[in-house]
Amino acid sequence: MDETTRMLQKYNKPVLLALRKMPTTTVPLWLMRQAGRHLPEYRKIRSSTNNFLDFCYNPELASEVTLQPVTRYGVDAAILFSDILVIPHALGQDVSFVSGKGPILKPITNIIDVKKLNIKHIDTKLKNIYKTISTVKQAIDDKFKTTTLIGFAGSPWTVATYIVEGGSSKDYMGVKSWCYSSPKEFSILIDILVEATVEYLIQQINHGVEVIQLFDSWAGILSEDQFTKWVIKPTKTIVDKIKKRCPNIPIIGFPRAAGVLYKNFVVETGVDCISIDQSVPIEWAATHLQSECTVQGNLDNLSLLIGNKTTDNEVLKILNGLSKGPFIFNLGHGILPNTPIENVNRLVKLVKGFKIEKKSNYTI
Repeated sequence: MDETTRMLQKYNKPVLLALRKMPTTTVPLWLMRQAGRHLPEYRKIRSSTNNFLDFCYNPELASEVTLQPVTRYGVDAAILFSDILVIPHALGQDVSFVSGKGPILKPITNIIDVKKLNIKHIDTKLKNIYKTISTVKQAIDDKFKTTTLIGFAGSPWTVATYIVEGGSSKDYMGVKSWCYSSPKEFSILIDILVEATVEYLIQQINHGVEVIQLFDSWAGILSEDQFTKWVIKPTKTIVDKIKKRCPNIPIIGFPRAAGVLYKNFVVETGVDCISIDQSVPIEWAATHLQSECTVQGNLDNLSLLIGNKTTDNEVLKILNGLSKGPFIFNLGHGILPNTPIENVNRLVKLVKGFKIEKKSNYTI
């Protein structure tokens, strides 16, 4: 038995195969925010909970909604149901979610408050999330054997934007002003978030996740130099530390709206896969990114919401442009809450029915 055959038998999950740059019989598929408000079964469970954070910390409910899209759609991966803001919450920042407004945090805007963040007890505070992972992994091993379990965290820059701004922002003036005016102080916050993120992800791996994704949703608001300082360097540190302790765990990076800086990110961080938003040209991604690592993406989530012939054509363009190399089909951002179920079913059918040409640019 040759090495390729042995590896194919070991990694019999389509998403893992693609992340190892190995051929797959169909294009692997999962969708960001696939476990969420567009699903009626999700909305039913959410309506029974008092608040969103309690929902995230309830292993029974969180594990159920994590698996809902796998059961309904047959996607190739389950991604942990949680939120990127459990990290600041675990560090001691006040975090709440208000219906119609989103996350609300007590802003941290000075070094005195940064130094009050406490990393010592985050595993205790996040223990129920680890229970969710163990529960989901057991269900996957029992019932969904070809499904990959993905864990995740917010990247330090994006989490810092929420910490400093106190929630979502239109201009990010507070956080950008701080990192420009006092980079040494701001780097202390980033360093704390790097350390907390590494420990959180290591525990996710220890409890059963097979892949990690780092979400840097607001990476695209930075200039090139600031992107290097606050996105690339912290991500590289996280990747290096995780790979040192868990060398076989693939890591997906998603510095959304990075433009041509996606290339810098891939080359300098060492991620195994780059998730790209809908603005990235397919031919450019195939040439400049897929030669370096697996590519994931990048259908416009609004196109999926509309779900017409134009959507089908966009899906086929992505498939034709990226399926000749290591590739995972996904969206350019998360599913929108009003997306019809039938549109997702149509997408899954189209992707799963796509005939993959013989691959020439895979490596083992």
